[in-house]
Amino acid sequence: IGGYTIFVLPYLYRAVDAGLRAIDLKTLTDAARSLGASWAAVLWRVILPNMRAAVISGSLLTFVIALGEYVLVNNLFPDERAFGSYLASIGRNRIFEPAALTIMSYALTWVLVLLIQRATRGSSQTLGGPR
Repeated sequence: IGGYTIFVLPYLYRAVDAGLRAIDLKTLTDAARSLGASWAAVLWRVILPNMRAAVISGSLLTFVIALGEYVLVNNLFPDERAFGSYLASIGRNRIFEPAALTIMSYALTWVLVLLIQRATRGSSQTLGGPR
């Protein structure tokens, strides 16, 4: 797990960084503070709702990278049973099961993408724009 964490951390960082750069953080923070909000309220009620799309997208990117990179697990930990190495080992002995697992993982990825799209549909309302 530590190897995957180090491997995907730059991708998650870039997604969150892009989300932070997309919002006018200084103006939103100053406006909330001038209305009497505490720093905790600014974080929970202003910054995190605006960062929802970036955090969910970074999480999906991390999930997809960890799902697809079985070479790292196969080479570093050959006895571990991660999804990618399981797919590779089952592909040596069977014909249809690896294809079915691959299609199921792609379907799961698309379901997650659609959930992100549905969850972030109201992001323009959070930013103050029209819905």
